[in-house]
Amino acid sequence: MAAAILSIADAAPLLPPRGGLIGLDLGTKTIGVASSDPDRRLAAPVETISRKQFTPDAQRILALAEARGAAGFVLGLPVNMDGSEGPRAQASRAFARNLARLTDLPIVLWDERLSTAAVERDMIATDMSRARRAEVVDQQAAAFILQGALDRLRFLAERD
Repeated sequence: MAAAILSIADAAPLLPPRGGLIGLDLGTKTIGVASSDPDRRLAAPVETISRKQFTPDAQRILALAEARGAAGFVLGLPVNMDGSEGPRAQASRAFARNLARLTDLPIVLWDERLSTAAVERDMIATDMSRARRAEVVDQQAAAFILQGALDRLRFLAERD
C-alpha cells in the first residue's frame, strides 16, 4: 500500500466519480484540515491538529478521511513567489511521502501561495477577533486550498 503523489491534472482521471477530498494546510505547529462534500463542490473547515509527531498526526488525518469516506487528499505545497521550492515545500513533500506509505488514497500537491494571507484578509474584513482568527486560520487555509483544487477539478472535467 503506497499512495500516488500527483498533480491535480494527473489525479483527476484516477479519482472515483464521487467521494470527498481532505484538504491539508501543513504548518510547523499545526495542520489545518478541511473536507469537501462527496460531489466535490464545496470545501469546509474541519479542525486544526496541534502537531506532535508524524505518526499521531497521520493517524488523526487518516481517521478523519475514513470517517468522511474520502477519496483522496489535497496537500498544500508552499511554493515561493518565484515558483521555487524552499525548506517548507520540501517538508511538505516529505510529509506527503510519509503519508503515502500509510494509505492507498491519492495525494495531490496543490500550490498554496498566499492562501493564509487571503484567509487572514477575509477574516479581518468580517471583523473577527485576533484570538478567534488564531484558532481557525489553519483550517480556513486548508478549506481555501481544497476549494482551489475542487474548482480546478471541475474545470478539467468540463474541458474534457
